[in-house]
Amino acid sequence: TGTVIDASAGIKLIDGDPHIWTDPANAKKMVANIAAGLDGVSPVNATTVNANAASYETTLTVLNDWALASFARVPTAQRLLVTNHDAFTYFVEAFGIDFVGSIIPGFDDNAEPSAARIDRVISEIKASGATAIFSEASISPKLAQTIATEAHVKVYSGDDALYSDSLGASGSAGQTYISATVHNVATLIQAWGYQPLPLPAELRS
Repeated sequence: TGTVIDASAGIKLIDGDPHIWTDPANAKKMVANIAAGLDGVSPVNATTVNANAASYETTLTVLNDWALASFARVPTAQRLLVTNHDAFTYFVEAFGIDFVGSIIPGFDDNAEPSAARIDRVISEIKASGATAIFSEASISPKLAQTIATEAHVKVYSGDDALYSDSLGASGSAGQTYISATVHNVATLIQAWGYQPLPLPAELRS
C-alpha cells in the first residue's frame, strides 16, 4: 500500500533505546497507533482491525496490571537486574527495577565488551548485592556464565533466559508477546525469591 505507520508515535523515547515494547503500556500505545494507521487503508477492514485492537489493548492492560502487582511483592531493594545488553530500559522504568548493568555496552547485542568492561561489571555485581545475571534468549550465555563464576552469582539462561529483541519458537514460553512478558516477569520475581500473582485468565491463552 505504501503506507508508513509509526507505531512509536506518542511514546517518550529514552536515550534512543529502540526496545519500547518491553513496557506493556508502550505496547498498548503501539497497537492503537497501528490500528489508527491502518484506518482507511484498502483493502483493510477497519471494523475488524479496530475490534481486534481494542481486544488486545484490554489484554495488555491486564498484563500491565498483573506485572505491576506482582513486582510489588518484591521489596524495591531486591529488584536488581543484570543482563547481556541494554534491552530493558523501558521495562525497568515501568516496574521500578534497579538496573545494575549489562555485560555488552549499549544497545548493540553484537558489540564486544572489553576486559575493563568485564571487570567493571563484575565489580558492580558484587557491590550491588545482585544474585544473578539474566541472559537473553537471542544471545549466547557463555560470557554471562564466565562473569557469573567470577562474581559468584547464578546465570538464568536456556529456558530461563529473558526475551527482549525477539520472541521464542512456537511452543516456547516466548512464542507471543504476552507469553514472553509473562515469562520475563515470573522469571525475575522467582529468581528474587518470591512468587508472582496467579495469572489472570486473559493471559493464559
